[in-house]
Amino acid sequence: MRSEMDSMSENQVWTLVEPPEGIKPIGCKWVFKKKTDMDGNVQTYKGQLVAKGFRQIHGVDYDETFSPVAMFKSIRILLAVAAFHDYEIWQMDVKTAFLNGKLVEDVYMTQP
Repeated sequence: MRSEMDSMSENQVWTLVEPPEGIKPIGCKWVFKKKTDMDGNVQTYKGQLVAKGFRQIHGVDYDETFSPVAMFKSIRILLAVAAFHDYEIWQMDVKTAFLNGKLVEDVYMTQP
């Protein structure tokens, strides 16, 4: 949890303000996961702060959504090229990832 909070502070994810009159902030919660190795042994414990987005109303709190997902066909092509050229493929776990885009609208969330 400390690592997640430090990362958010370092990347200036939010600004602490009072919500305007009539605005109800979105709640948040902590999600915890155990990262295991191939044998099932626990390697690390991860904590992630997430917004309770299911409370948002389309057209009121947001207008559009976007979730980048790799197509299965693209992954198969990547693996085929790697096998053909005898390349090594490594899997990485990103500790923290932030989108580079700036939001145009204001989003109000309760403090964790």
